[in-house]
Amino acid sequence: MVELKTPGELDAMRAAGRVVARALAAVRAHAAPGVRLDELDALAREVIFGAGATSPFLDYQPRFADTPFPGVICASVNDAVLHGIPGPYALRDGDLLSVDCGAVLDGWAGDSATTFSVGTPAPGDADLVAATEEALAAGIAAAVVGNKVGDVSAAIGAVGHAHGCGVNTEFGGHGVGRTMHEDPSVPNDGKPGRGLTLKPGLVIAIEPWFTAGGNPAYRTDPDGWTMRSVDGSRGAHEEHTVAVTADGPLVLTAP
Repeated sequence: MVELKTPGELDAMRAAGRVVARALAAVRAHAAPGVRLDELDALAREVIFGAGATSPFLDYQPRFADTPFPGVICASVNDAVLHGIPGPYALRDGDLLSVDCGAVLDGWAGDSATTFSVGTPAPGDADLVAATEEALAAGIAAAVVGNKVGDVSAAIGAVGHAHGCGVNTEFGGHGVGRTMHEDPSVPNDGKPGRGLTLKPGLVIAIEPWFTAGGNPAYRTDPDGWTMRSVDGSRGAHEEHTVAVTADGPLVLTAP
């Protein structure tokens, strides 16, 4: 069921979104060669729990997972494209790190992700990140009253294909509200003019994730969570929680 939020509920979701933004900013500022992923997870926990929020990631167990997720962030490095477990891996100069984070505050959720290089960017990484950021911006721009979900999906996919990226329609965007994952599904590619009509109060996570090699296929690690590109190419992931309003898209997870 799709739930439209009132202006007061959007304000509450914006508060949750600010917690997510602060956690991501703290992780990005601390990420450096030699820093372990579990250290970044501990830092994000301090921000989230210190704000009186909870993590929708911690102990989350969807149908595809055999075990609950053990962290408050997904930390995906290089060819890990999504759902990386924040374990003991120590970052190295040139790593490409995608961090996905969520928070629930006063019963409302926020969800956001960002990708950045650790130390000196490896060749091609800046272009991949820029393409993913461009796709996120295009998806947000399409999230206007009267458009369809397919318009958002098509805008994202067009950017990814134009840059020669691998574009996967699994594990894309989704509704956000009282829980982290709600209806509708917002794939990262599609046909314009199709799907649910966007109405004021609809809140969706728009989250393009692309691979550099042009092949969108992935495999899952034995941990049951970490998704990696099958060709070893690097991945980038950008995400914001966005409200559809009469005045245009409102990014609820902006800093």
